[in-house]
Amino acid sequence: MPELRLDTLLSQFGYCSRREAPAWTKAGRLTRSGQALLRPDQRAAPEEVLVDGSPVEFPRGLLVLFHKPLGYACSRDPAESPLIYDLLPPRWSRRLPCPFSIGRLDRDTSGLLLITDDGPLCHRLTSPRHEVEKTYEVAVAAPFPPGLAACFASGTLLLRGEAKPCLPARLEITGERSARLFLREGKYHQVRRMFASQGCPVTTLHRHAFGALTLGELPPGAWRQISPGQLA
Repeated sequence: MPELRLDTLLSQFGYCSRREAPAWTKAGRLTRSGQALLRPDQRAAPEEVLVDGSPVEFPRGLLVLFHKPLGYACSRDPAESPLIYDLLPPRWSRRLPCPFSIGRLDRDTSGLLLITDDGPLCHRLTSPRHEVEKTYEVAVAAPFPPGLAACFASGTLLLRGEAKPCLPARLEITGERSARLFLREGKYHQVRRMFASQGCPVTTLHRHAFGALTLGELPPGAWRQISPGQLA
């Protein structure tokens, strides 16, 4: 990564504003190879700098896997609180660009969510053209109708208000009122709308996987760093 002015580095990675940066450098809070960096106009590569003795966090971009709990909104609007960002380190929200979720899970849906500040990566992962598969565990309020798997797989299911039918989706029935759904697109509240359109409203919904990624033993509200190569 190219060298940055230290005041730019501190603001870009969410430590403080550029106006506050001179106080940070004057206090010797930034070092490189054991030497204090004392001027805000000095330049350094983020990977080489320690801030308060710790490496700059995510110097090449933020990408984490997050286990979204129920009850939290994927929004930055305080009116929709509580928000997923309330569960993440506050410094992340001060980074430039500001991190965001790749796609959304509604308040009543739990499971795997990706958080990043990489716009092109977000586009690649959310575009149906790139066919990144998402896996959902679903429970419904009524028994599944005959032929539901064939209906979802047909590519002809047209949801109310949509101009185009859903892409073919694979459904595995795992119980009288439980199933696993594999999707390669993400229309608004698509999973709930698909099942409701066939007379079996969703009662619980959990995203189990995103591409090759799964939550594993990660508890609700926790996150772990991943690399773009893990998304293949």
